[in-house]
Amino acid sequence: MIKWSFSGLKEYVNCPKQYHEVKILQNFTKKVTEQMLYGTEVHKALEDYVRDGTPLAKNYEQFQPMIDAILEAPGTRYAELKMALTAEKQPCAFDAPDYWVRGIVDLLIINGDTAYIVDYKTGSAKYPDPKQLKLMALMVFAFYPEVQFIKAGLLFVMYGVFIDEQYHRHDQDKLWNTFATDLARLHNSHEANVWPANPTPLCGWCPVQNCEFHGRRGRRF
Repeated sequence: MIKWSFSGLKEYVNCPKQYHEVKILQNFTKKVTEQMLYGTEVHKALEDYVRDGTPLAKNYEQFQPMIDAILEAPGTRYAELKMALTAEKQPCAFDAPDYWVRGIVDLLIINGDTAYIVDYKTGSAKYPDPKQLKLMALMVFAFYPEVQFIKAGLLFVMYGVFIDEQYHRHDQDKLWNTFATDLARLHNSHEANVWPANPTPLCGWCPVQNCEFHGRRGRRF
C-alpha cells in the first residue's frame, strides 16, 4: 500500500525523480528556505491565536481582522487538526501503521451539519490549487458523519485573498476522482520503479544533484 498526502502527491506530480530521490530514497534533502520558515511561523502564530487566544506578534497583527472574521462562524473550532484515513477510507489515528492518506486542517469549525475549512497560505495567490481543500473535505466527511455541507477556502494572508469552494456529502465520489489519475501514476511508478525527471525552470533550485537537469536555472526545456 502506498501512503500519501496532498503535499507528497503534488511533489510527485511536479517531478517524479525528485520525489523518489528525496522522499523515498532520502539521498538528498530539500533546503529550508526563508519563505518556508516564514510560512511555518505564521501557521504557528495563527494556531496559537485560534486555539488559545495568544496575541499575535506585531508583525502578524495585520492578519487578525481576516482571522477574526472567520471566527465569527458559530461552532466548535479545531486548530491544526490531524486526520488520516485507511485504504478503505475509514478514519484512523494520524500515526496508525495502516494509514493510507493523511493531512492537517489549519482551521476547522463544526456547526451541526455544516463545517468550515480554512487553509492558510503565505505565498502568492496567482495560482491557487483547491485540491487540498477537496482532500480535507473528504477527511472531514469521514470523521464527522453528521456533516453534510462544507464551506472551504484558501486564505492567502499576505494579500487578503480568499478562494472559496463548497462541497456536499454526495460529492464524495467526484472529489475522490480528483486524485485518481495522479494516484494511478504514483502507483505505476512504484510498480515499475520508473521515476522520470520533469524538467522545469525551477531545476536550478532542486537538491537532486545526480539529475541531468540539475542546476539549469530559469531555462525552458
